Amino acid sequence: MPPALRHFDRPTVLVVVSRVITVAAVVVVVGLLPLLSDRDPAQSILRARSAERDITPQALDAIRDDLGLQGGPVSTFGHWLGGVLSGDPGRSWISGEPVLSPAVSALGVSLTLMACALVVAVVVAALLVVPTVRDGLAGRPRRGSGASAVALTSVPEFLWAAMLLVVGAVWLSLPAYGWNGPTQALLPALALGLPAGGLLGRLLSDAVATTFTEHWVTTWSVAGFSSGAIIRAVLRRAVAGLMPQIGLVMVGLTAGAVAVEEVFAIPGLGRQLLDDARAQDLPALQIGIVLLLGVSVVLGVMAEVVRRGLLGRARRLGSLPMAQNVFATAGAARAVPAVAVGLLAVVVAGGMARDPLATSRARLAAPSWSHPFGTDAVGRDVLARVAHGAWHSIGVGVVVLVAALVIGLVVGMLAHLGRGPIEVFNALPPVLVGLVVAGVAGPSTSGAAVAVVIASWAPLAAHTAALIDEQRSMPYVRVLPALGAGRVRIMWETVLPAVLPAVVRHAALRLPGVVLALAALGFLGLGSAPPQPDWGLILADGIPVVERAPWVVLGPLVSLIALSVAATGLAGCQSVRRRRTTGSKASVSAE
Repeated sequence: MPPALRHFDRPTVLVVVSRVITVAAVVVVVGLLPLLSDRDPAQSILRARSAERDITPQALDAIRDDLGLQGGPVSTFGHWLGGVLSGDPGRSWISGEPVLSPAVSALGVSLTLMACALVVAVVVAALLVVPTVRDGLAGRPRRGSGASAVALTSVPEFLWAAMLLVVGAVWLSLPAYGWNGPTQALLPALALGLPAGGLLGRLLSDAVATTFTEHWVTTWSVAGFSSGAIIRAVLRRAVAGLMPQIGLVMVGLTAGAVAVEEVFAIPGLGRQLLDDARAQDLPALQIGIVLLLGVSVVLGVMAEVVRRGLLGRARRLGSLPMAQNVFATAGAARAVPAVAVGLLAVVVAGGMARDPLATSRARLAAPSWSHPFGTDAVGRDVLARVAHGAWHSIGVGVVVLVAALVIGLVVGMLAHLGRGPIEVFNALPPVLVGLVVAGVAGPSTSGAAVAVVIASWAPLAAHTAALIDEQRSMPYVRVLPALGAGRVRIMWETVLPAVLPAVVRHAALRLPGVVLALAALGFLGLGSAPPQPDWGLILADGIPVVERAPWVVLGPLVSLIALSVAATGLAGCQSVRRRRTTGSKASVSAE
C-alpha cells in the first residue's frame, strides 16, 4: 500500500462510506420532496403570491412553466441537483430571489447563537459535575439523583424563552427581539443552553462517577498525585466517551433552535426553514436542509477527532482501564424519584374526575380549592387538563422512546457503518421532520410520533456506539476471541449488558423532551390538536399569558419535572441494582 494511503484503514473507510451514503440518501429524499408530497406546489405558490387570484388550470400551468415544473418531480430534482453542484440551487418559489445567499446568512446567525449557547451549556455542566468530582476525590464515588440537571432539561426551550423574555425584556429592559449580533444573544443563548447544559451535566456526572471507580484513580491517589492532576485525568477520560454526545448537542442546538428563534424573532436558519416549509417553498427548504447536513457532518468529524486525541494510544493498544461500577448510593437517589412518582400520582388522581374540556366564566382564575391549578384563558380547569394529558402525553412518549431506544441500540452496534446515519439524522429537528412527514402522509398523532422517532434515535445510537467502542477495547473483552467466544456472543453476553444501563438512563432522561416534541408538533397542527389535553399544548397556550397568570404553565411544568426526576431516578436505581447482581459474573468473565 502506498505510504500516503496507509492511514486509511478499514474502519476509516467504513465511516466515510457510511457518511457519503447517508448524506446522498437524504439529499435524494430532499430533492424528491415534490414527488413525495401529495400537494401541488403550484397551488401553494399561487396562493402565496396572490391570494385573490382565481386558481385556474391556465394560472397553474403558467407557474409550472415559470419554475420548470412541467417536466415532473424527477426532472425538477435533476435540475435542482445540478444547480446545487454548480453553486446555484435555484430561486425562491415565493419571492423569486436566489435562495443560497439568505440561507448562508441565516446559518451564520444560527451558528453564532449556537456558539453562545454552547458556552452556557458548558458552564452549567461544569457546575453540575462539581459535587460528583468532590465525592470522587473523597473516595466516595456515587451517582446522585441529578434533580437539578433533570429540572433544567425538563423545561422546554420555548418555555425558557418565554420566561426569559418576560424577565429580560419586561423586568430588566434587555434587548430581546431581533438580531444585531452577539450582543443580543444573552437571552436566547440561555434558553438554548440551559436544557443542553442540564443534559450534558447529567451525562458527564455519570461518566465522572464511573471513572472514579477505575483502579488507576486509587493508584494515583496512593502515589501522591495532586487533586488537580487527578481531576484533569478523570475529566479527560470521562469527556472522551461523551465527545460524540457533545458533537450531537452542538448540531442539535443549531437544528433545534426553531422555537427560540421564533420567540425572539431571530433570523436564523431554523426559523427560516420553518417558514419555508409552511409556505412549501421547496428550493429554500432544500438548500437549508443541505446546509444543516453539511454542518452535522463537519461537527461529527470534529467530535471524533477530539475523542481519538483524548484517548490517545490507550484506545489503539487496548489499555483502557476498567471500572469497578460500585457506587455509594445516596439516600436521595431513592427518595427523590419516590417523591416525584407520588407527586405525579396525586396530580393525576386529583384531576381525572374533572372535565378537561368544560369551560367557565372564571378565565385565568388563580389557584383555589375549586381549581387547585387555576384556569386557563378560556376558563378550563388546568388540573383536569394536566391529569388527562398525562395518559396521552406519557403513553405516546413512552412508545416513541422505546422505538428510538431500539433503533439507537441497533444502529449503535453497527459501529463504523452507523456513524453517518447518526450524524445526519441528529441534524433534523422534530419540527422539520414533522413538516416533511405531514406533507407526505398528512397531519396525525401517528405521523408526529414517527417524526419524533426519526429525530430522537441518533443521540442514543451515538452514546451506544461510543460505549461499545470503549468496551471492545477493554483487555478482558479483547482476550475473549482467543478463548473461543464468537463476535455475536461477545456482543450479547459481555459488551451489550455493560452498555445497556447507561443508554437506558440516557433514554429515560430524554422522555420529557420526547413528550414536548410531540406536543410541539400538535401545536403546529402536525399531530395532536386542540382542545385535546396535552402537556405541551397546555404550556404553549399559557405562554402568551405567563406574565399575568404564571399558574397556567406551573401545573404542567411541575408535572413534567416530576416525570423527568422519576424516570431518571428509577433508571439509576435499577442500574445500581443490576450492577450489584451481575458484578460477580462480570468478574468471572473478565478472568
